[in-house]
Amino acid sequence: MNISLHEITVRELTAGYADNNENGVVGYGGKLDIRPPYQREFIYKEAQRNAVIDTILKGFPLNVMYWAKRDDGTFEVIDGQQRTISICQYVQGDYSIDVEGDKLKFFNFRSDVQQRILDYKLTVYFCEGSDTEKLSWFRTINIAGEKLTDQELRNAVYSGSWVTDAKRYFSKPGCAAYKIGSDYLTGTPIRQDYLETAIDWISKGEIKEYMACHQHDPNAARLWQYFQSVITWVSTTFPKKRSNMMKGIAWGPLYDEFKDKILDAARLEEEIKRLILDDDVTAKKGIYPYVLTRKEKYLSIRAFSDQQKIEAYERQQGICPHCHNHFELNEMEGDHIKPWHAGGKTTSDNCQMLCRECNRRKSGK
Repeated sequence: MNISLHEITVRELTAGYADNNENGVVGYGGKLDIRPPYQREFIYKEAQRNAVIDTILKGFPLNVMYWAKRDDGTFEVIDGQQRTISICQYVQGDYSIDVEGDKLKFFNFRSDVQQRILDYKLTVYFCEGSDTEKLSWFRTINIAGEKLTDQELRNAVYSGSWVTDAKRYFSKPGCAAYKIGSDYLTGTPIRQDYLETAIDWISKGEIKEYMACHQHDPNAARLWQYFQSVITWVSTTFPKKRSNMMKGIAWGPLYDEFKDKILDAARLEEEIKRLILDDDVTAKKGIYPYVLTRKEKYLSIRAFSDQQKIEAYERQQGICPHCHNHFELNEMEGDHIKPWHAGGKTTSDNCQMLCRECNRRKSGK
């Protein structure tokens, strides 16, 4: 890796700045690719963005930036995308900052202040090397600052035509995946949460392997079609939306397991309503996986209190009703006499104490 130090003025950086949406963001007279395929969308908050401009106005130094030099003589931003876009958008007049109580855009300043901003020198390292060296450096220098998510790093490692197309569906503000899936997914598209979730579902958790296999595919149509199928299945199987309960469920695996089964949406909805009102169900989000799989682990059925267990232990005089042996309290566990799934409640009169072995045996039936 060959690294050389340069000073670039704001005037030079912002020359030819253009945000072409799907076609990328460029600056530096069209020679700088500000948002390569592996870079995230713009995520600076207003305070961070304004701090960049305030630093320039005061003449203080900004953190060093890193550009990778390409074989054709152009550059791509390795580190400094957020600062670069903040500067370019301000000079272009996209937003204002607070200056002693006044909201001022770039063109609101006197000409001498404008010139001072444009003459401000940024410290930039030009890096030349192989793609592998550049991506390794990219990982290293992004340890500090606005740390990359795991999926953002994967986008860097497996950058190519597939990632570029996948981001079109899953990584833009208000993207297609957000429009149909926001009631069912957590996170945000711009931090790659939606893309990560979709790949996790289709790959059954093998995200890296899937991205490596498809890195040079011309498009990500298969992933997008799969995601649409999952969301359509969820919305038709559970037509009543409850976003607070439905967000973050592993819908992909449920779709894979149950997509070919004939399900009664009305019957499922009646059971969901009943379970929502059941005080013994402490994990309401687990209701949806439960009504499909019948696995009670998703519901986190309310456990007996210490007082209820002590009362049952004393009532039984420490005798396990299954094996009829005596045990100390700490050697026994609370159990529903009438199972929860048969209508039993987590109440004192439905509590019995079983030794650990008998309780495990009963639970395993």
